[in-house]
Amino acid sequence: MIRPGFHRPDIETMPRPELETLQLERLRGTVTRLRDRVPVMADRLAGLPDPTTLDDLRRYPFLRKADLRDNYPFGLFANERHELARIHASSGTSGKPTVVGYTREDLDVWADCVARCLRGAGIEPGWLLHNGYGYGLFTGGLGLQLGAEAAGIGVVPVSGGNTDRQLTLLHDFAPESICCTPSYAMTLAERLGDSAAGCSLRVGVLGAEPWTEQMRHSIEAALGIIAVNIYGLSEVIGPGVSCETADRDGLVIMEDHFLPEVVDAETGEPVPDGDVGVLVLTSLTKQAFPVLRYWTGDLCSITREPAPCGRTHARMSALVGRADDMLIIRGVNVYPSQVEHALLSVDGASPHFQLVVTRDGTLDQLAIRVEPEADAADALADRVAAAMQSALGLSVSVAVEPPGTVPRSEGGKLNRTADHRNL
Repeated sequence: MIRPGFHRPDIETMPRPELETLQLERLRGTVTRLRDRVPVMADRLAGLPDPTTLDDLRRYPFLRKADLRDNYPFGLFANERHELARIHASSGTSGKPTVVGYTREDLDVWADCVARCLRGAGIEPGWLLHNGYGYGLFTGGLGLQLGAEAAGIGVVPVSGGNTDRQLTLLHDFAPESICCTPSYAMTLAERLGDSAAGCSLRVGVLGAEPWTEQMRHSIEAALGIIAVNIYGLSEVIGPGVSCETADRDGLVIMEDHFLPEVVDAETGEPVPDGDVGVLVLTSLTKQAFPVLRYWTGDLCSITREPAPCGRTHARMSALVGRADDMLIIRGVNVYPSQVEHALLSVDGASPHFQLVVTRDGTLDQLAIRVEPEADAADALADRVAAAMQSALGLSVSVAVEPPGTVPRSEGGKLNRTADHRNL
């Protein structure tokens, strides 16, 4: 039986009064750092008092994705560029990526958070982790590697894609654990076929896209593993903000580093524990890129009751949706506004489009319905597909439709997305 382990039991089981005292001390440090080092935030915080209780957090304005775009690339950094140890980036809403930075100390914090996630999932020091998350500017691959190494877990840095090679390495290296997207775990299970029953894997740490309990059961049955859900976002640190333990009873938030709120999507006011709202996160220890009340757009609920394993940090539910129009396709954030920006650069394409999302077997597929300008349909699909590959980093299928067939607004908000995945 797989049981949750501990990487930092002194922190992970800290009594809540002590944890909240630590949070308040660190929150004050974050506010001071923003005032002293980030002029944009100093202007926003002008006239607002420093926090004296955790409830004072709600006095401060939200930080949103648009703020990162408006201050691209380094306008929200609290360290000079020469002081950074690493830069990561994720897809943005207007063709520019969302850029985040880390000091050496930030990387140590990140490693600690991910190590806790992996140990909580039941992965033991000395095991091998088959790391199927993408490396590069995406935070997944390198983030999981940092944490595994900090926890004494060996890493096979496979990255994404090349399924035949992945299957060979799973067979030859016999790793006990794997991390990748849930949809890719299903792809591996299907390709393994009957041989999956003899697979060495025991634990899967899966995330970067939404998935259902039904999908979890399918993965666990096919691979013979425990599959746990990990959550994170580059704007806050990357993977490791929260993760289920092997008990699979909510995602434990690393509350000594990230202060969570759940607020009403319309009013921004806090909702009671157990109610669904938008997750808002404040970093408490980040140096290079501290965030104060970052509006994630992710919908979930939260509980502060102790977990069955003895952890005292708050637990969030699996995500139940988004408060905006962002899609997550094979681990990549896709915004309709981002697609529109890229489409407008394509000769012969009209501004009318619709995104169509389906699930082909286990992998999400994105198609775009577009209309041509007059007499401009020739090779338009190829030009649009190339533009989307450049802007999104995804291969998409393109359907060129007759003029007037793509949905238009009828006076209300235009829904540019048709999502047929039944998530």
